Amino acid sequence: MQVQRVVLNSRPGKNGAPVPENFRLEEITLAPDLKDGEVLVRTLYLSVDPYMRCRMNEDTGADYLTPWQISKCVDGGGVGLIDSSRCNNFAAGDVVISFNWPWQTHAVMTGSDLQKVDPQLVDGHLSYFLGAVGITGLTALLGIREKGHITKRANHTMVVSGAAGACGSIAGQIGRLDGCVRVVGICGSDEKCKAIVEDLGFSTAINYHLEDVPTRLKESCPDGIDVYFDNVGGAISDAVIAQMNNGSHIILCGQISQYNKDVPYPPPLSEETQKNLQSKNITRERFTVLNYMSKADAALCELSQWIKSGRIKVLETVVNGIENMGDAFCSMMKGGNIGKQIIKISH
Repeated sequence: MQVQRVVLNSRPGKNGAPVPENFRLEEITLAPDLKDGEVLVRTLYLSVDPYMRCRMNEDTGADYLTPWQISKCVDGGGVGLIDSSRCNNFAAGDVVISFNWPWQTHAVMTGSDLQKVDPQLVDGHLSYFLGAVGITGLTALLGIREKGHITKRANHTMVVSGAAGACGSIAGQIGRLDGCVRVVGICGSDEKCKAIVEDLGFSTAINYHLEDVPTRLKESCPDGIDVYFDNVGGAISDAVIAQMNNGSHIILCGQISQYNKDVPYPPPLSEETQKNLQSKNITRERFTVLNYMSKADAALCELSQWIKSGRIKVLETVVNGIENMGDAFCSMMKGGNIGKQIIKISH
């Protein structure tokens, strides 16, 4: 069987943004014979996510992330169908997902690397397993529940940076459902601002490219900020933290503005921001969803119910074709997506 795959062609330069040329499309021949415990999968959808930028480095900076290797097939979140199986747990036609799905049109995988999923959980929208009813949704829900400390009827105000991204767009909706009276999103375009307010029910949106963030935060959050879902870091986060209330909470989910820089994770904060955290007793702890996987099944069930009932809406940016993986990844890193960036590989 002739199969197309994407390999890492080169690493970005020091402090450099990734470019499509860092990836290379190859054609290989896949042996049809399966060993015991193996399955042949057809890839339906692949995911690109900000954390993958760390995997492009020789050292990812995180012990739970392995670096991609030069001239080796790239991997990440994927969903597909089993074409044939020599594994007792799987049969042809099963829908399966993996966090380490190779960027290939077809692949031979071991059953232990796969998880069978029920298409009814997502009303047949199988790409949702890579986003809203997958690790992305879990990160939003468990991050808020474990680190946000939202209390109903406490008139909490929540701010979300990267609010039109895969995680931020879900997190803002969960904040509202969990009892925040005001949810403010920070985005990079008027189109994104419009989408999160009109489609997702955010109270207000701030375009950080066109508007003065501190001024707009004061207008949008007259009672200060109680919960901050931080996806971006940098100057935007400094502006939010400056207006947070005493005893408030930061959910440190991502720092995409810093991923192209050669700095440790989480990146160092300015002296002024550190003083704000200390003087106001603001909690800011790194959140890693993998530490809370014992709560995953119940959380995924809740996310599924919310989505099927229409209480959470899912936004996706879908690109067709494995040959466009590199372009889609680089576009996502520059904020070119609204909602989850998905690459459709086959039907």
